[in-house]
Amino acid sequence: MYAVIRIGTSQERVTEGQVVRVDLRKEEVGAAVNFEPVLLVDGDTVLYGPTLKGATVTAKVLGEEKGPKIRALTYKAKANQRKRWGHRQHYSTVEITKISASA
Repeated sequence: MYAVIRIGTSQERVTEGQVVRVDLRKEEVGAAVNFEPVLLVDGDTVLYGPTLKGATVTAKVLGEEKGPKIRALTYKAKANQRKRWGHRQHYSTVEITKISASA
């Protein structure tokens, strides 16, 4: 069985037992998290739209990690104008524990 859930601004296809990296959440390590809305559940039958009222995906927070370092440089020729900057996104790692098609 798998489900498609919305996490922030992205959509993710998840199965039970899968470890997923999501945008940083405020929950502590070991806390349970419910992801809603669930967009699709595929088991014996495919459920989507209004038939998914009350469907949830439960996950357990495993920890935090950092994404890859992104470095960039802006430059204007003949003006001696340069700016170097970087960014490193923080993520929460969660394990999908349960997919429930109905409340």
